[in-house]
Amino acid sequence: MNDTDFLKDRFAGILLGTAVGDSLGLPAEGMSRRRMKKIFKGEWRQRFILGRGMTSDDTEHAFFVAQALLNYPGDPKLFQESLAWKLRLWLLGLPAGVGFATLRACIKLWLGFPPGKSGVFSAGNGPAMRTAIIGAYFLDDVDEIKKYVRASTELTHEDPKAFTGALVVTLLASYSVRRGETEKPDLDEVIKIMELSVVQDDEWMGIVEKFREADESGLSVVEFALSIGAERGVSGYIYRTVPVAVYAWFRHYGDFRKTLESVLDCGGDTDTVGAITGALAGAVTGADGIPDEWLSRIWEWPRSKGVLRKAAEKLAEQKSAGRPLGQVGYFWPFLLPRNIFFLVIVLLHGFRRLFPPY
Repeated sequence: MNDTDFLKDRFAGILLGTAVGDSLGLPAEGMSRRRMKKIFKGEWRQRFILGRGMTSDDTEHAFFVAQALLNYPGDPKLFQESLAWKLRLWLLGLPAGVGFATLRACIKLWLGFPPGKSGVFSAGNGPAMRTAIIGAYFLDDVDEIKKYVRASTELTHEDPKAFTGALVVTLLASYSVRRGETEKPDLDEVIKIMELSVVQDDEWMGIVEKFREADESGLSVVEFALSIGAERGVSGYIYRTVPVAVYAWFRHYGDFRKTLESVLDCGGDTDTVGAITGALAGAVTGADGIPDEWLSRIWEWPRSKGVLRKAAEKLAEQKSAGRPLGQVGYFWPFLLPRNIFFLVIVLLHGFRRLFPPY
């Protein structure tokens, strides 16, 4: 496999891994571990509609970042403006389940706030769910990675914790692709990346220390989640979601299925933690390492699996060519009816939760 083919596989692993984690976790979003196990029995599989899965904003935003990179791989400012327009137009499509911080930021963009000033003070998960592909694209160029992660983050989130969480995910995705191996890395290497992602943050450094202790004690992913305060499942707080996703990625390094199952078993914000973990696991295994029964049962259009794969392949070709190749086209007029259909299914899932088992 030549370098371009290798990157195609890893880029596709990140985008498709995001979609798989998102689609598996979506029906259980917001549930406690106890309730989730009562309602969804057996192994993890797509359960959104008729044994199939669909994707939410987690996958959509990762795709938007890939598209903006295809337009402007050499200018973070223009990349940010491109991504800002994608978020503006995305909001017009009436997406279901928009995070409150992202919703406010998109409204500010429509009100005329410049992209660098549209973010709100929030430490939500939005920035972390969309930037893994940046790390894979720029590989070992840490300065560019930081510039692009900041450009993406400040569009919606101003809290420094949001940048830290997004940067950790992005740097670890970069690290995974550079290694090109499925053999588990050394703990100290991973800890170093986690520590270098912040200037000074006592809360984050405390989490990193618990990460080390958990690995040395052989804690499961659920046990680690409990140790950092995620008793009711992984919340939408980025300092809960990212550490749990990273711990699952490290503990089950190179095994996409175990990595994703272990993090979904934690409950809570399962679609987002699933999406982030799927991106990290996909960076290690590539698209070929994603279980086919999960990937094949995603039912999505017009931002389909094929479109995600085309974006990944075009990014790899662009990196080899050294010039912008332009974004991937798709049948966007279908987005509004698709989103209305998606919303109806989400409401049906919500109605189902009113009934036992509790």
